[in-house]
Amino acid sequence: MISQQTNIDKSDFDRRAAALLRRFYGYSEFRPGQLEIIRAVAAEKRDALVLMPTGGGKSMCYQLPALLSDGCAVVVSPLIALMHDQVSALVANGIPAATVNSNIDEQVNMRRMDQFFAGRVKLLYISPERLLAEMDHWPATVPVSLIAIDEAHCISQWGHDFRPVYTKLSHLKNRFPDIPLLALTATADRLTRSDIAMQLGLRSPLIWTGSFDRPNLSLKVLPNPGKTRRVAYICDMIDRHRDDAGIVYSISRKATESLHDELVRRGYKSVCYHAGMSAEDREASQRKFINGDAQVVCATVAFGMGIDKSNIRWVIHANLPANIESYYQEIGRAGRDGMPAETILFYSFADIATRRSFIEESGQPMLNLQKLNRMKEYAEAPVCRRRILLNYFGEHVDCDCGNCDVCLDPPERFDGTILVQKALSAIIRTQQKVGALMLIDILRGSARTELVARGFDKIKTYGVGRDMSFAQWNAYLSQMLQLGFIDIAYEDSNRLRVTASGLRVLKGETSATLARFVEEKRSPGARRNRVAETGVPLSPNEELLSLLKAVRRKVADAEGVPAYIVFSDATLADMSARRPRNAADFTEVHGVGERKTKRYWLPFVNAIREFDGLAPFVLKSKQ
Repeated sequence: MISQQTNIDKSDFDRRAAALLRRFYGYSEFRPGQLEIIRAVAAEKRDALVLMPTGGGKSMCYQLPALLSDGCAVVVSPLIALMHDQVSALVANGIPAATVNSNIDEQVNMRRMDQFFAGRVKLLYISPERLLAEMDHWPATVPVSLIAIDEAHCISQWGHDFRPVYTKLSHLKNRFPDIPLLALTATADRLTRSDIAMQLGLRSPLIWTGSFDRPNLSLKVLPNPGKTRRVAYICDMIDRHRDDAGIVYSISRKATESLHDELVRRGYKSVCYHAGMSAEDREASQRKFINGDAQVVCATVAFGMGIDKSNIRWVIHANLPANIESYYQEIGRAGRDGMPAETILFYSFADIATRRSFIEESGQPMLNLQKLNRMKEYAEAPVCRRRILLNYFGEHVDCDCGNCDVCLDPPERFDGTILVQKALSAIIRTQQKVGALMLIDILRGSARTELVARGFDKIKTYGVGRDMSFAQWNAYLSQMLQLGFIDIAYEDSNRLRVTASGLRVLKGETSATLARFVEEKRSPGARRNRVAETGVPLSPNEELLSLLKAVRRKVADAEGVPAYIVFSDATLADMSARRPRNAADFTEVHGVGERKTKRYWLPFVNAIREFDGLAPFVLKSKQ
C-alpha cells in the first residue's frame, strides 16, 4: 500500500498521475480530492465511495486509475447515453475504451468483449443487467483492474432513484474479492451514503465527500406567472443563449409536449423527451440535443441522467421537483464546464397537490412526503438558497453565496392584512369548496362559465381583487400557504381551507406581513448573444469566442461527434484569452491534451491568427 511506501514512491506516483492528466486530458492540476481517490484505488487497491456534484469530476476518479493500472477498468452505468458520450470523449483523447449495450449490434458487442478479455481496452462501459448476466461466465484470467459503479445511489431504497437491479451488484465483491470497487454518486444524503457502502460490501473504503458547491450556477425561484408569461420567459432565456443549449423540466408529459409545440411554433429548435415516447423517438431527441441541433429540450425527469454535454447554459423547472436530490442533480446539468450558468425554478402551491398525488402511488409515501416538504421549504425560503442546498448534503457554510435571488435582491416586506382578508373571506363565502385557480378567478371578477354556474359571481367578495394580476394573486396565495393562513385539503379535490391562524387575521386579531411581488425582469447584466438585439458591440474576446465556437462546430460536424467532445466552452474561453499562435502555444490551453493538439491545432490557431490579422499557417503536403 502506498501509505507503507517511502515519500519518494508516493511522489513518483503523483508525478505519473499528473503526467497522464496533462498528456491525455490537457489539465495541469487535479480537482480537490481526485488525486487522493486515485491513489487509494490505483496504488492502495482500496474500495472507495465518492460523492461529488454533477460536473465535479467523478469520471476522472476511475479513468486515471485505469490508465495507471494493468488490465481494464469495468464501469457499470445504467445509461446508454453516458456510456456512448464518455467512450467518445476517451477515444478522442487517445484512450482505448469501449461500450457494450443493447443499442449495438450483438456481433459488435462480442468483438468488443473479445478485446476486453484480451486486455486491449483500458475502460469497458457496461450496464448492470449485462454485467450481472455475464460476469460469472468470464474467464478466470479476465484482466479487471477495478470496478466503478456510477449512479451508485440507485442501489439504496433511501435514494431518490432506487433501481432493484442495482441491489444484485452486492455479488460483485464475492466474484472479484481482490479488485478495488469504486462507488460514485452526485446526490446522496447521509442515510443513502451509509446504505451504499453496506449494500456493496465495501471493505474499509475511502469515503470522499467533495464540496457540493457549484458557485457558477445562479439560483432563482420565481412564483409561477401562468403559462403565457412562463413561455415568454423561456423564450427570452433561449434568445440570450442562442449559441448554447438549455433544458426545461415539466411535471407531466402533457405539459412537456405543450411547451415543445409552442416553442416550435415560435421558430425555436426544440425537442421533446418523456417516458411515453418510443425508445427510438427518445434517442432521436437526445441525439439532436447532444449534437447541438436543438437549442432546448422540453422534458420530464426521464431526461438527463448521465448527460455529459458541457455547454448547457441554463436549466428551468416549470414546476416544483419532487425532492432536493433530483433538483440538485437536474440543475447540475448546467455549467458542467465551470462557466456561468442560470437555473430557474417556477413554483406555485398547485405543484404540491400534484406531487402529493404522485406520492400516494409511490412505494415509500412517508419518506417521499418528507423529501417533498424539504423541497417546498427551499422554494419558499427567505434565506440564501445555496446555503440550504449545501446544508442538506451535510456541507455547512456560514456565509451567503451572493449568486442567488435572495442574496441579490432581498424581498421587500409590507402589511398585507387587507389583501389576505380579501382572499380568506372569499374562501369562507364559497363554503371552502374552491381550489386556487377558481379563487383567483373570483377575486379578479372572471366571468367564466363554471364560476357563474356555481353562483360565485354573487358573493360579496367577487371582483374585490381586480386591481391585481393572476401572477400577483398566485404569488400571494403561495405566501398565505407558507405562513399557515390557508391549507390545501389534498383528500378533497385540493380545495382551500382557512386555518385557525387565518381566522385570526380575518377577524382582525392579528396582522399579516407579506413579501412584495416584483414583476420579473431580465437578470442584471444578462447579455443577448447577438449584437443586433442590444446594439452593444461584443468585446474582442467575445467575438473571438463566437468564431471559435463556429470552428468547433465545423470540426465536430466533419467528425460526426457532438461539439463538446471536441472542446468544452471553458477550453474555448481559455483559448480566446491565450490566443495561441502555434502548436506549442496550443498545448498550454486548458483542456488540450496531446492527441487533441495533433488533431485540432491548425484550424483553431489559424482562426485566431486570421482574427488578429496574421498570416495563417499552410502545411506543406508530403511529396
